Amino acid sequence: MRHVTDAMREFREAALAWAALDADGSGETDDTARELAGRLPVRTVVLLEGLSDLAAVDALAARRGRDLAAEGVCVLPMGGAMNVGRFARLLGPPGLGLRLTGLCDEREHGYYARGLERAGAERDGFFVCTADLEDELIRALGVARVTELVRAEGDFRALETFLRQPAQQGRPPEQQLRRFLGTKKGRKIHYGRVLVEALAPDRVPAPLDALLAGL
Repeated sequence: MRHVTDAMREFREAALAWAALDADGSGETDDTARELAGRLPVRTVVLLEGLSDLAAVDALAARRGRDLAAEGVCVLPMGGAMNVGRFARLLGPPGLGLRLTGLCDEREHGYYARGLERAGAERDGFFVCTADLEDELIRALGVARVTELVRAEGDFRALETFLRQPAQQGRPPEQQLRRFLGTKKGRKIHYGRVLVEALAPDRVPAPLDALLAGL
């Protein structure tokens, strides 16, 4: 199935390039994504805010023995919630006509609701995380287990240094860990996979579990 995975990755890159052209207001179009969608069995696009969400979704799919690319599912990190309207318009009913689903942070829910409504896309397939997906994963695993994972990944000294900062004093430990994951480039992406792989089968956060179940 390697060729399917590579082709789906090509479709994702073409969709991102198309959205970038649309964003600059030049009026240019990129037909690559449209052509690929016609050749590939793409049926669903999972819209995610960023790469850490992508890492988590990919990790859970792998744990459940699923090959999303082979199933016609493109998992696409948009580079921020404010881009959802553009991607919904290009990939949803007004554009390629693909089914849209995804995750969003609680504070970004308004962007999703407005963007999907303008594109005439269904909102039922989008699942809201309390705060964000990292918050969901930390609460599902518990502070002690996440701290163990940080130690196992060689980041415990960095965590200790971070926790000594004045801004972290008095904050709930869940918030401290969530903030720590975002303090170094690439760390959230790395732990998106690590935290999901550490979950017990019955402890998968409800939004993430519902997303996978609906694909």
